[in-house]
Formats: sequence, structure tokens, C-alpha cells
Amino acid sequence: MTKKQDIKEKGAIVQRDRQTFAIVPHTPAGLITSKQLRKVADVADKYQVSMIKLTSAQRLAMIGLDEENIDAAWQELGEPIGYTTGLCVRSVKICPGVDCCKRGLQDSVAVGLELDKRFHGRPLPWKMKLGVSGCPNDCAETCIKDIGLIGSPRGWHLSVGGNGGSQPRLSQRLLEHIPDAQQAIAAVERLIEWFAASERKCRLGKLMQEVGIEKLREVAQGE
Repeated sequence: MTKKQDIKEKGAIVQRDRQTFAIVPHTPAGLITSKQLRKVADVADKYQVSMIKLTSAQRLAMIGLDEENIDAAWQELGEPIGYTTGLCVRSVKICPGVDCCKRGLQDSVAVGLELDKRFHGRPLPWKMKLGVSGCPNDCAETCIKDIGLIGSPRGWHLSVGGNGGSQPRLSQRLLEHIPDAQQAIAAVERLIEWFAASERKCRLGKLMQEVGIEKLREVAQGE
């Protein structure tokens, strides 16, 4: 039996058996309605999905889908693809922030959703993950994200260069107390555009080690 491969254009990830696939609908900030949940359950039942897994990127992975059912499942779900593979901005992890958390200092959901809207799936030379936390407790784990925002009493801290994986790296504080959310988003955008233009096939943290943190600070500030 021929081993199957990922079908990236369909957002289908081959599983351990090399025969079935997982698809991951995009749910920005991990927010999902009861209607969406019912649709996921209905599609899972109809196409005999073997498992539904909550992912670290705040999405629902539907695992064990036969290849011939991928197109129909996507059509019935009616949701965009969550980018779990590929050289792009794969995810924006977002904590609850001031919407419901008693410790929230800044509106992480609003800022995170704006970043997701602008950058999720943005093609890059290498993969990138973002995080937005509403307070220093950092529940969105910006400490291991390529670019992260953390709420402070006076605005936003911007961190860069983190990643997990076999060679984990903690992010470093780049800017502190950015007073306005739009200014913080603009700083993130400048960093992403700079990284895209670099054409370097490595994580942002490795590139930062080569060019120096002061270079990224200049980029973020638009200097």
C-alpha cells in the first residue's frame, strides 16, 4: 500500500498510519460558537472521524479522515483552513485578556484577532508563530513565540525570538510599554515585513542572533 503525503493545498495532514488525514478549521483566538461546534460534530460523525483534538494553537484537529472525504468535509464545515504546516504565519495564540480574566491588563483578544486577520497564513521564508497575552502571566506563551505582545499597566511589551522544538529558545524583550494597541500592531507588522524581505530560511530568533537585537529594535520602531 502506497504511503500518502500531506495535501497542503487542502490543509490535510497525513497521519501516523500514512493513509488517513487530519484537517484543522481555523478558529481565531480559540473562539467558537455552539453552531460551529455542532457542525464539527455532525461532520465528524458523517465521515467517521476517529478523534477530535484540541491543539496548542487553539484549534480543533479532526483526525482520521479518509482522503476521498476531505473536500466534502471542508465544504460542509464552511470554515477556513488553519495553517498548521508550511512557511507562513501559522498561528496567533491569544489569552482571554480583559474580556473575562480578572488579571487582564490589556485587550489581548481584540489585538490578537487583528493580528490573526492581517497575518494568519502570510507567506514567509520560514514558519512563524505569534502570541498575545493580556498580562505578564503570559498564558499565550509569548515567551516561546517568534513575536509576542504582553499587556502591561501602561500598554504593551513586545518580545521576539522565541520558539519551541528540539532547540527551544526564550524570547527577548524588544520594546516596553507601547502605549497604543495600533502602535503595537504596527511594530509587529514591521518585524514581519522585515523578516519576509530577509528571505532567510530560519526562525526569527536565529536571525536575531546573527544581526543583533538592536537591529530588530530599530525595525520595530520604524527607524
